[in-house]
Amino acid sequence: MARLAARFGTEPVRDRSGHLGQAIRELDSYFSGALREFAVALDWSLCTGFNRRVLHELAEGVPYGTVVGYQTLADRVGEPGAARAVGMAMGANPLPVVVPCHRVVESGGGIGGFGGGLEIKRTLLALEGVLPEPLF
Repeated sequence: MARLAARFGTEPVRDRSGHLGQAIRELDSYFSGALREFAVALDWSLCTGFNRRVLHELAEGVPYGTVVGYQTLADRVGEPGAARAVGMAMGANPLPVVVPCHRVVESGGGIGGFGGGLEIKRTLLALEGVLPEPLF
């Protein structure tokens, strides 16, 4: 976590009590490589309809260290042909990292987009062993 915090210019949060504390502890464990599945309860109230279905499928059906294509995710929620809409749902994800939109990639092998920037997406995928560690 300290390495990622230094790399992206963030400071650790000191208060570790309650629900927020659990989320912080789990994120710290994830970034240190010790956690592969989040248990913190999520508030899904900021997403509805198609986006909610897609994000639920992503959170439940795409485990640590794996990726899924935009089209495959659209197919899984019963909306073939909605690959672009899946991309929009990823961009609207209010819970990135915990709901792992960085695991959604292009079907042709490209990395796709990421609201936090491609450098962060590559770093998260490298942390999970999907890509090699970035050189710098």
